[in-house]
Amino acid sequence: MYAYFKGTVAEANADSCVLEVNNIGYNIQIPASTAERLPDIGGEVKLYTYTSVRENAIELIGFISKDDLAMFSQLITVSGIGPKAALSLLSYLDADAIRIAIVTGDVKTLSKAPGLGKKSAERLIVDLKNKYDATTVLAAATGSAGGSVDIVDNSRISPNMAEAIDALTALQFKEAEARRAVLMADTEPDASVDDIINAALKLIR
Repeated sequence: MYAYFKGTVAEANADSCVLEVNNIGYNIQIPASTAERLPDIGGEVKLYTYTSVRENAIELIGFISKDDLAMFSQLITVSGIGPKAALSLLSYLDADAIRIAIVTGDVKTLSKAPGLGKKSAERLIVDLKNKYDATTVLAAATGSAGGSVDIVDNSRISPNMAEAIDALTALQFKEAEARRAVLMADTEPDASVDDIINAALKLIR
């Protein structure tokens, strides 16, 4: 219905904002990742939007980037994943991190999003995995789109890698940032958690 709104931020909350466009205030639901990137009150911003139509409500859902909107639109095609769950996931992970989790079959990371759960995470992977090229997704995540990525070695995150990601997020690094660094780290397949963390820290510090 609406492709985007460009206007002035009149109000901003953790999960919504009011965008003033031509003297009309539009209440737009947003993920936390978009809320963090909004300008201060009075600043101008462009939000790409999805119009959610239900029996008892019509809601606008907005995103800073087209990529986040595209990911949201794909997520809600999965049975049992509605706008609320999709927004929750996009508040916890960015679109790149969600794609990585899907192609690597990382149920644990996806199910950490509030309100999602293990079964929904598994359904996401089953329904969406074939929509992405694993080589392209992992290469883009590691910043090496022009190079080759060995899917045999990277298609699944080992327990030690998962533990390293958890440790890095506990150190206040963003989940997506920690995830990319661990995937990029030059470590042996049987590397210890400490070795993976140390190698990853060299890439994100």
